[in-house]
Amino acid sequence: MNYAIIAAGEGSRLLQEGVSSPKPLVELNGTPLIDRLIHIFTQNNAESISIIVNEEMTEVRKHIEKLQLTVPLNLVVKSTPSSMHSFFELSNYLQSGKFCLTTVDTIFKEDEFSAFIQEFENNQDEDGLMAVTDYIDDEKPLYVSVDENNQMINGFLDVSDGKEKYISGGIYALTPKAIKTLDRCLESGMSRMRNYQRQLIADGLKLKAYPFRKIVDVDHAGDIAKAETFLTE
Repeated sequence: MNYAIIAAGEGSRLLQEGVSSPKPLVELNGTPLIDRLIHIFTQNNAESISIIVNEEMTEVRKHIEKLQLTVPLNLVVKSTPSSMHSFFELSNYLQSGKFCLTTVDTIFKEDEFSAFIQEFENNQDEDGLMAVTDYIDDEKPLYVSVDENNQMINGFLDVSDGKEKYISGGIYALTPKAIKTLDRCLESGMSRMRNYQRQLIADGLKLKAYPFRKIVDVDHAGDIAKAETFLTE
C-alpha cells in the first residue's frame, strides 16, 4: 500500500489563534501530526509514503528530511491552490497500485484505520473505500449520500437534505483508476477535493463508504485538546 499526506496548507487559523508551530508539527500528546501519520502508515503495510508541503514550510521540510524510515519517503515541496492540486502533485508516486491519501490534520483511532486498510486491501470489487463518520464537527462538512444498504456512495453534497447519515472523513483509499479522473479534473480547471469526489461518481467509479466512529480535524487551537482527549479515550 502506498500512502500520501497532504500537508501543504498554511494553517492560518491556528496561527491566528496563537499556535506558533506549523500545522504538520503541532503535537498531540507529545507527537507531531506528521510523525503520527507516518508511524501509523508504517504499521499498516506501507510500501512508500509521499508528502507534500508548501514552499514556506522550511521547518517542516527540514523535519521530514531528518526522518529515517524503513520505506521510501517522497517529499514534494510546492505551494498549491487547493488540496486537489496537492493530490495531483503526489499522484506520480501513486500509480503502481492501491493507495491511501489523507490530510495531515485528520485524526482517527489506529484500530479503526487498520481495519479500514485491511478491508480495502482484501476487496477487489470497489474502485475506492472512503472513510465516513456520523460525528459532525466540521465548519463545512461534505455530506455523503449512500444507497439503501448504507454501503455504496452515490453522491457528495455541500448541504444535507436531511437524509444523509454520514459526512466525509477525509481519508481516501483508491486505485490508480481514480488518478485518471484527477487528471481530467485538472485539465478542465476544476479545484477542491469535494468536486473531485463528485467527479469520481460522475465517472462511474464504485466507491464504498466505510464508517468510522469518530474523526476529528485540527483546524483551530481548541481542536488540539479535543483531539488529544479523543485519542486517549
